[in-house]
Amino acid sequence: QMAGADLASTVTPPEPVILDGPGPHIVGLDTGIKLSIVRQLRERGCRVTLLPCGSGPEEVLALDPDLVFLANGPGDPAALDHVVGTVRELVGKKPVFGICLGHQLLCRAVGLETFKLPFGHRGANHPVKDLATGKIEITSQNHGFAVVGPGGEQRMESDEPVRWETDFGTAELSHLNLYD
Repeated sequence: QMAGADLASTVTPPEPVILDGPGPHIVGLDTGIKLSIVRQLRERGCRVTLLPCGSGPEEVLALDPDLVFLANGPGDPAALDHVVGTVRELVGKKPVFGICLGHQLLCRAVGLETFKLPFGHRGANHPVKDLATGKIEITSQNHGFAVVGPGGEQRMESDEPVRWETDFGTAELSHLNLYD
């Protein structure tokens, strides 16, 4: 049973992990980050600090990051309200981006909901359309939850970016999985 499961707390590191580098300082809330993502950031010269996912906004801001990264990981984003609260406090103070679970947590922080997919998006060859350029890229995906659209829709059809207002400013949906 994945719905309601806080699996991120079982895979987050117990202590911060600090990886020096000459470039921008990225502070990540580690909800189960893949080593390949850390490796890619380091290969680009980033200084990376990974914090346990239970870390609060004060701990993140005290590190003066150039940006905050919300990692991928297992479980239901709706079960991670403590992380969503931290993210909500960071949005507008620092640039924040996320992959997979991190993207879902960021969406929840700005007021959207998530839902469990009936079968999940798993494997390679998922076409994703860039709504600004029309370009379609083939991606690899592995998640069982998705974000509800700004109008409450679980499936969106659009040929151009979708924008809506949040408490933090304008949000934009820029890419769309064509399997949805």
